Amino acid sequence: MYGRDPWGGPLEINTADSATDDDRSRNLNDLDRAALSRPLDETQQSWLLGPTEQKKKKYVDLGCIIVSRKIFVWTVGTIVAAALLAGFITLIVKTVPRHHHKNPPPDNYTLALHKALKFFNAQKSGRLPKHNNVSWRGNSGLQDGRGETGSFYKDLVGGYYDAGDAIKFNFPMAYAMTMLSWSVIEYSAKYEAAGELVHVKELIKWGTDYFLKTFNSTADSIDDLVSQVGSGNTDDGNTDPNDHYCWMRPEDMDYKRPVTTCNGGCSDLAAEMAAALASASIVFKDNKEYSKKLVHGAKTVYQFGRTRRGRYSAGTAESAKFYNSSMYWDEFIWGGAWLYYATGNVTYLNLITQPTMAKHAGAFWGGPYYGVFSWDNKLAGAQLLLSRLRLFLSPGYPYEEILRTFHNQTSIVMCSYLPYFNKFNRTKGGLLELNHGDPQPLQYSANAAFLATLYSDYLDAADTPGWYCGPNFYSTNVLRDFARSQIDYILGKNPRKMSYVVGFGTKYPKHVHHRGASIPKNKVKYNCKGGWKWRDSKKPNPNTIEGAMVAGPDKRDGFRDVRMNYNYTEPTLAGNAGLVAALVALSGEEEATGKIDKNTIFSAVPPLFPTPPPPPAPWKP
Repeated sequence: MYGRDPWGGPLEINTADSATDDDRSRNLNDLDRAALSRPLDETQQSWLLGPTEQKKKKYVDLGCIIVSRKIFVWTVGTIVAAALLAGFITLIVKTVPRHHHKNPPPDNYTLALHKALKFFNAQKSGRLPKHNNVSWRGNSGLQDGRGETGSFYKDLVGGYYDAGDAIKFNFPMAYAMTMLSWSVIEYSAKYEAAGELVHVKELIKWGTDYFLKTFNSTADSIDDLVSQVGSGNTDDGNTDPNDHYCWMRPEDMDYKRPVTTCNGGCSDLAAEMAAALASASIVFKDNKEYSKKLVHGAKTVYQFGRTRRGRYSAGTAESAKFYNSSMYWDEFIWGGAWLYYATGNVTYLNLITQPTMAKHAGAFWGGPYYGVFSWDNKLAGAQLLLSRLRLFLSPGYPYEEILRTFHNQTSIVMCSYLPYFNKFNRTKGGLLELNHGDPQPLQYSANAAFLATLYSDYLDAADTPGWYCGPNFYSTNVLRDFARSQIDYILGKNPRKMSYVVGFGTKYPKHVHHRGASIPKNKVKYNCKGGWKWRDSKKPNPNTIEGAMVAGPDKRDGFRDVRMNYNYTEPTLAGNAGLVAALVALSGEEEATGKIDKNTIFSAVPPLFPTPPPPPAPWKP
């Protein structure tokens, strides 16, 4: 049968379809099973099942980026949890009482260092700066060296008074400035940590500015050098007003202050002044113009000392009564070493490493005072200074032999300081008698403490744990223990329980032999003899000269706090310089302030290329 197809064309109708309903039902069942036997796509399922619930998307569209829903949920959850935790911690921190942990208090060595440096402020001569910080001192010595017709100097204002008088002795003053400079070069970080670096550099410059006035420092060669300003001669009942006969405040001095010069035979003074200027040039190396001026002056005055041989205190010189120099060879090595470090000029190294120079200086003599470092004898300090060169730069041939000798001698000196050896006696209280029981022992003990601490730091910096004394090995800690024992004695750990540094602790000398400290600043001018009543008074000094280390006890640990006995109660520049050096070396050991500065001293030293040794002599059968 045919019918019309509405889409065009015939429509065939199969007559086989005219079956019974049962047959048709069976056919549908067969079709259903056939259709279900193959998978349906989503469209087909929607036809059969109708509308279904839409699946959740697996991604989150953030606009600029599409991220996984799981990652997004975890990220947001983590941020929220972290914010809640941070808020909780902040709440706890703000509600719990706070305990502020302050920095540990300064150690005794640092506290004493502040005071010991202040002593130099009290000793200044000239027109004082506003920040001098010593209320009872004022301008003084403003006419020193002025009005001298035909002299090689214009004025000699400035510098430091030596001790309890108002004399300016240039020999010990130069040594004091060298010691301060050496301590700054080695321990600038410790000075800075103590807040004293600017202060100590200002003190050094006060001295070096004055030294540049004592000779023609701009010339390449000189014929004269000032050795002293003021006079203290009271021999044969001399009653002429001078710095020892009179007892006056420096601000009130009205008597003539003579200037002593030397135009030949002052090698020791010249070489020591060269050491002071050369070492200071390293301290002020960042101030190139001033450092250059100091180096030039050091070269000039050292050459003067080399060409005009002799001791500055020889003959009838007044200085022989107060600061007599035993020789000048040690100053040649000392000053030459500082000039080598300041300039890098190997000529100075060649000079001071000549075996004959060391022999003349007593490097091989021994003797009762061998190893005693002081304003007079610089050998122990010079040997340590040159041992530094061997430890850190090792210049080799041709210097190795003599540098090794200096190094060995330094080790021997350190051995002599230890209690296991009998080179020097000790008081019952533990003070090393480096001057063999003579008066004024503390300055020598302070110097030894500085050298021992410095040598210990040199060895530590060179990764050397100690040194040998004969067959016995001692660690560097032994040296530091020795140094502490001496400085602790000075600061009060002694049989009298007295601090020998004025103003440190609760018990210290109150009758210091010092003109300025013993006379009140009360707008009354006491003349030459008018101040004697203050000299002879039994009352304590009206002014406290803070930081002054007095001469010290006797060999039985005894001490008399009497103003007129200068062997007990007089402080000096040289003594305090050694004390300052030892204090800064020992200070801040519990803090991370470092040890020595290995490199600054070598700033001007060029790389060393050792000369090969000469070949052996040809073999002869």
